[in-house]
Amino acid sequence: MIVTLTINPSLDRTVTLDRLEPGRVLRTSAPVLEPGGKGVNVTRALTANGHASIAVVPVAGAEGSELGRLLDAAGVDGRYVAVSGRTRSNLSIVGADGAVTKLNEPGSPLDADDLLAIATTLRGTVRPGDWLVVSGSGTPGLIADDVRALIEAATAGGASVAVDTSGDPLAAAVAAAPRILKPNRDELAELVGRPLRTIADVLEAAREVRDSGVAIVLVTLGAAGAVLVADDTELVGESPVARPVSPVGAGDCLLAGFLSKYGTDESDLVAAFTEGLTWGAAAAGLPGSAVPSPSDLHPENVQLVWQPDLDRPLVAG
Repeated sequence: MIVTLTINPSLDRTVTLDRLEPGRVLRTSAPVLEPGGKGVNVTRALTANGHASIAVVPVAGAEGSELGRLLDAAGVDGRYVAVSGRTRSNLSIVGADGAVTKLNEPGSPLDADDLLAIATTLRGTVRPGDWLVVSGSGTPGLIADDVRALIEAATAGGASVAVDTSGDPLAAAVAAAPRILKPNRDELAELVGRPLRTIADVLEAAREVRDSGVAIVLVTLGAAGAVLVADDTELVGESPVARPVSPVGAGDCLLAGFLSKYGTDESDLVAAFTEGLTWGAAAAGLPGSAVPSPSDLHPENVQLVWQPDLDRPLVAG
């Protein structure tokens, strides 16, 4: 079983318009309303492709109720934790050229009772041998040590942990030695304290994180693909998207695809990496934060780069 924890979920609205012009009144398309949050996206993608997953989701207020309703409608197995405050609402604006402008609310702080309720729900949900995915941004005031404590508790209970977060919680997660860390290039650069301009830079930084105790470092590079570094394996891969629509959630779907294979067969990293690239590319070709279904997946488009140009500059994103 793959259990996800989204500490700071959201109710996501996506609109499209011809051109974003600050200072003017603009008309958009009708909004597309979707459940949001990185862990939520992982569970949605797994569920859509027939893999068992449970989403642990703190919810509050009318937005939280609507988030739960949307997850239920999508067939997601949710464990909703009532917390104080209000579930945040985010807005994505997609231009005619495919560029996405995201306006993300910070979310409401979690107090000690909220954190205890989340930890209690996790203890009742995660079993030995399960995977726990701790994913997404933290809420305002969240202490990095709280994230570390959740990871260490899951590991002590016999679960394997994958982490996809940023900032101080990311550094705290590394200290807790999860099995998998999935930063993007900017997050990895912040973690190691230097810019990562080439594939060689990314590989070197990922090796440093691996050597600190993380078994697998899976780095997403946007349109440039992804990099995987493990004890005895290093992979670079791409999966070109013919018509990019929205990158929102693509990295989450990449992690979901990877775990859909690796969670049942840890002997074949190439197959898991290929599946991850397949799911991530499929998500990038869908609107909003939609997740791919089996008919959207095209593994034949994945290109494993066995001799990458290590000095090729990586563009932003």
